[in-house]
Amino acid sequence: MRLWPFTLLLCGCVGLPDQVQPVGDFEAERYLGTWYEIARLDHSFERGLSQVTARYERREDGGIRVLNRGYKAAKDSWKEAEGKAYFTGETDTGHLKVSFFGPFYASYVVFDLDPDYQWAYVAGYSKDYLWLLARSPVLSAEQKQHFVDSARALDFPVDELIWVEQPAPR
Repeated sequence: MRLWPFTLLLCGCVGLPDQVQPVGDFEAERYLGTWYEIARLDHSFERGLSQVTARYERREDGGIRVLNRGYKAAKDSWKEAEGKAYFTGETDTGHLKVSFFGPFYASYVVFDLDPDYQWAYVAGYSKDYLWLLARSPVLSAEQKQHFVDSARALDFPVDELIWVEQPAPR
């Protein structure tokens, strides 16, 4: 019985933030590949990183391999983290659980997605986690503003967004 609060905490990490609903008609195969992080809310595991990318690949067990990579200028080095993700329910709903640390999972909620899979709005299990991802390191000012407006309407702290430095496209 002593483990109950700990178990509840772990289960709560794969829930949905208030007012945030995952997209339907999600196609994992179209989501696979490389995404550039355009904006994020600050958190310790990405603090100080620029040129951040996320690469998603199919795993043999049906899950998704996640490889996050970013440049830490202060140390002149690259930082990588490999994880795994699985759907929390139906595979056509953009709600997955992701783990980088053994048995501990957290929500990965795609709550808005370009019909051509060129940009995605992603949240974690609470309003403290928010990302704007794109297939290109550059996104239009209009699309960035749409992201901010959408996130603000859902009560995310958009004034705290970090706009990630990305290399210019070649």
